Amino acid sequence: MEINELKEELKRYLKEDRYKHSICVMEMSGRLAEHYRVNKQRVMKAALMHDMAKELPLDELKKYVINNEIYVSKMEMFVGVTLHGKVAADMCRKKYKFDKEMCRAISNHTTGKVRMSMLEKIVFIADKIDETRKYEGVENLRKLAFENINKAILQNIDNTILNNMKRGRPILEESIKTRNYILINEKK
Repeated sequence: MEINELKEELKRYLKEDRYKHSICVMEMSGRLAEHYRVNKQRVMKAALMHDMAKELPLDELKKYVINNEIYVSKMEMFVGVTLHGKVAADMCRKKYKFDKEMCRAISNHTTGKVRMSMLEKIVFIADKIDETRKYEGVENLRKLAFENINKAILQNIDNTILNNMKRGRPILEESIKTRNYILINEKK
């Protein structure tokens, strides 16, 4: 399915603000794909559909995960914040025939994952730095994403961990594993 067809499909799932965010993530991922010389069409399709299930109610996401036998940790099921990515990835695999790498990018766009491909890294960071994002430090993170994507991912995860700690929220284990893996193996 072509990007314009996917855009039309996505309108059925998302409200206007979330749809705009998805379009902006797709555009940012396209620029990053060109910069890092990754297949632009695949990256942009995965980025466009990353939040496809974001507006489904939490109880529906949990039912989908159970009914479709999608593996999630107990903490992910409890917190719920990553479920939309897992569900969207499964939907894209089944409905649009996205390949494994594209589905992994969608599935893990919230926390990251150990040994991410460049496509996965691009979708992860594009979601955090697209033009709809307005938070302190986003401009520096945008710049860093084009200089060293691994350092940008580390900075984002560090910021998220600190923010969750300040607010007394759980920190998902996958984010910590992702951080440590990049720090030890890929920071260069």
